[in-house]
Amino acid sequence: MEDHAGGATPGSSSLFSDAGSATDGILDKVRRRMGGGTPPPPSPPGNGEGDEEDGMLRMSFLEHLEELRSRIIRALIGVAAAFFVSLLFTNQLWSFVCQPAVQALKTLGYVPSLVQITPMESFNIIWVKLPIVVSLFIASPWVLYQVWAFISPGLYKREKRWAVPFVLGSAGLFILGGLFAYFVAFRYGLTFLLSLGRGNYVTPMVSITEYFDLFVNVILGVGLVFEMPVLIFFLTLLHITSPRFLLNHSRYAILIIFIIAAIVTPTPDVFNLMLFATPMCLLFYLGIFASYLLVLHRENRRFPWKKAITIASGVLLLVALGLFLAITKFGLKIVPHWPFLIR
Repeated sequence: MEDHAGGATPGSSSLFSDAGSATDGILDKVRRRMGGGTPPPPSPPGNGEGDEEDGMLRMSFLEHLEELRSRIIRALIGVAAAFFVSLLFTNQLWSFVCQPAVQALKTLGYVPSLVQITPMESFNIIWVKLPIVVSLFIASPWVLYQVWAFISPGLYKREKRWAVPFVLGSAGLFILGGLFAYFVAFRYGLTFLLSLGRGNYVTPMVSITEYFDLFVNVILGVGLVFEMPVLIFFLTLLHITSPRFLLNHSRYAILIIFIIAAIVTPTPDVFNLMLFATPMCLLFYLGIFASYLLVLHRENRRFPWKKAITIASGVLLLVALGLFLAITKFGLKIVPHWPFLIR
């Protein structure tokens, strides 16, 4: 009696343990039947999305507006500082801007000069509009940094590493596009436009306002078009597009590129159209290549750089050999303008 009243009888513990193990077995069978399986092991610290999201800043709508206002003010301060610096070199900058017109008029046999029509025209163009355009190019790295600083709080830690490539790449392509427009596209386009009336009793009289407006449209238009690789890269970064999709639909992209080139080109001839469209097509495929590198990075794969460098070196060697033969065997000379090789 004492055994039954005071505690478990001998062997009762083994009975309860057998019943518990049987119950666990039944629960495991039910869990497997319902598709649950064994619970996954806990993820190691530092590898989950939660750790990535720890670096993301949470802000309210008003805080976003305040941050946007702050970034816009800082960008404008940078542009204003570049504007005042540009005022110190206004005469040199205007001489630089006038060089395409001077060269085009000299080539066509005209007196190289621009015309002032209204009293305020020179002041508005040379001392106001020109420094503003120059300050946009000078302050472009700072402005793009403010853009990145505004959107970076909503990015993961691994995505914030693209800050330096974004700023340098975007600003570099914008400035490179402006230089390409100045040294190549605008010069040939202006020469073609001024040559249309030669021999038909037409003497060109170009006002500084008309000339500067055409100059700004071409320079800024081509500079923005050169941002195409950055745009394609960010569309891939946001999972909006992919390199495979862009390659499969590249014919439509090339058609759109030629339409944009026809709009931006200041002349209707095919030669100047190709001057715009060819680098734009190259930039399109450069953007696809950059997005492909991004996809490889996501999938923890590597690009075969050694093989690519070997192929590129072979192509450059063939080009160098062709130039050597053209100069030594055929007597051609290299000149700093189109077609770059003359007899």
